[in-house]
Amino acid sequence: MPSKKEPFVDENRLGAVGASYGGYSVFFLAGNHQKRFKAFIAHCGIFNFESQYAATEESFFTNFDLKGPYWQTPKPKSYDYSPHRFVQNWDTPIMIITGEKDFRIPYTESLQAFNAAQLRGIPSKLLIFPDENHWVVKPQNSLLWQREFFGWLDKWLKN
Repeated sequence: MPSKKEPFVDENRLGAVGASYGGYSVFFLAGNHQKRFKAFIAHCGIFNFESQYAATEESFFTNFDLKGPYWQTPKPKSYDYSPHRFVQNWDTPIMIITGEKDFRIPYTESLQAFNAAQLRGIPSKLLIFPDENHWVVKPQNSLLWQREFFGWLDKWLKN
C-alpha cells in the first residue's frame, strides 16, 4: 500500500538497515518499531552498552558517548537506551553482519544480538568476516556482503 506522503514507499514492505551507529540504531529500532518494519540488517552495531564499554579499543569515545561507566552510581541515563534492554520486543527477521577484526565494535556485540534473536525464535542470519574489521573492504568479501545483504532484503521485502 503506497504511503500517503510518499507514493513510492510501500508501507507494507519497509526494511531498516544500518552500519556502525546505524547498526546500533537498527538493534534499538528492532525493539521499538511497533511492527512498522518487515526486515532489519545491522552491520557492526553496538548491542549491549555495558559489554561494549570495556571491550572497545576506543575507550575515550565510549566513555564520552555514554557519559561514564556502567558501574557509576547513579548509572548514566544513556544505558537505558542499550538495545539489549528491548530484546523482549524483537519480532522481526534480522540479519547481522560483522568483521572479526573489528576492535571499535567487537564482533561479540553481533554474536550477542544474533543469539538473542535465535533464542527468541526470530528468523535471523549471522555473517562474520574473519579477515575484516569495521568495514568490509576486500573485493571477494564485498561481493559476498552485497549478495547476502540484497538477498536478505529480497527474501523478506519482495512480494
